[in-house]
Amino acid sequence: MFLRHFFIAMMALALPTLAAAQGAIAFGSAKTDPSAPVEVSAENLEVNQTDGSARFTGDVVIIQGVMRLSADIVHVTYKTGDDQQKTGIESLNASGDVILVNGPDAAEADNAEYKIDSGTIVMTGNVLLTQKDTVLTSNRMVVNLTSGTAQLAGRVKTILNPNGN
Repeated sequence: MFLRHFFIAMMALALPTLAAAQGAIAFGSAKTDPSAPVEVSAENLEVNQTDGSARFTGDVVIIQGVMRLSADIVHVTYKTGDDQQKTGIESLNASGDVILVNGPDAAEADNAEYKIDSGTIVMTGNVLLTQKDTVLTSNRMVVNLTSGTAQLAGRVKTILNPNGN
């Protein structure tokens, strides 16, 4: 009987956290405007004149508003207009020790793809999300910068403390 009551009490404490892990959770202290300028710094830059892409390597840091993304390599793909002129950034593909920081929240992954127009960042491979004292891991995390939320999928794991500490 004691075990049954203990199990019910544990589930009552765990359900809000489990629901957050399956649904959208808050990410970052402020929403980010995907139309804001993107600042990129790196050790090296290679530009492909054929397709108009750019490849930044070596301690790459990308800053947009309060959002900061760092990685070993970032490949920038540009949008092309009807006249074949580059009209802005389409996406940023980061790989190698990817770290995303937005306010007090931070996430790490093997790879990340930032689609500028939609304001979404998809992080894949060994995702680790840290929010104050809470740590979650998964295979994939989708961050919506305009809404300030994230969703984790693929073997989501966290540790629940029954004392709430």
